[in-house]
Amino acid sequence: SPDKLAAAAAALKTEGHDAHAALFDVTDPDAVQAAIAKIEADIGPIDILINNAAEQHVREDIAELDADAMKAVFETNIYGYFHMVQAVLDHLESGARIINTASIVAYRGHPQLIDYAMTKGAIVALTRSLSDRFADRGILVNAVAPGPIWTPLIPASFPAEKVEKFGTNTPLGRPGQPNEVAPAYLLLACEDGRYMTGQTIHVNGGDYSSS
Repeated sequence: SPDKLAAAAAALKTEGHDAHAALFDVTDPDAVQAAIAKIEADIGPIDILINNAAEQHVREDIAELDADAMKAVFETNIYGYFHMVQAVLDHLESGARIINTASIVAYRGHPQLIDYAMTKGAIVALTRSLSDRFADRGILVNAVAPGPIWTPLIPASFPAEKVEKFGTNTPLGRPGQPNEVAPAYLLLACEDGRYMTGQTIHVNGGDYSSS
């Protein structure tokens, strides 16, 4: 929501960072292009793009997953990433970074999140393809595959009994927190990550089957 975006921007400013909030629909390529143009006008050239927009819907019966519902999830979770890449591509120079958010379910699947898992697998393929495509331009493209991580998406998606047990089946016995995922993004964005491209960092509490 606009209020949450404004609050996030204000929080960053209290830590000495200049932040600008922009609300737009990543499924609409025209809206994405307009937003990127405004962002560059406000803060200057873009050199790091982090794709993180996503939606998921728990479906106990696969019959509930019709074509329209699947298309909506794909438009947000993978088309949106591609629209963002297209919008910034002409502005990126050597040393720029694209970081995509995948998920643990891209590697192990999920019986109630089939369409979501499909999009996250597509994000891994997109990351590897873009990394090869842009390597000669010095643009590095990587991904982070979190999970299970405690975010507002979890109680919004799952019934209370599953939320209570969320993440307890990991070797570490608990879900991760967003600030435990953030360092992976920072590595890929900073100078220390300059020899990484086409890679996925797994932040998942020790679920080795996913890596």
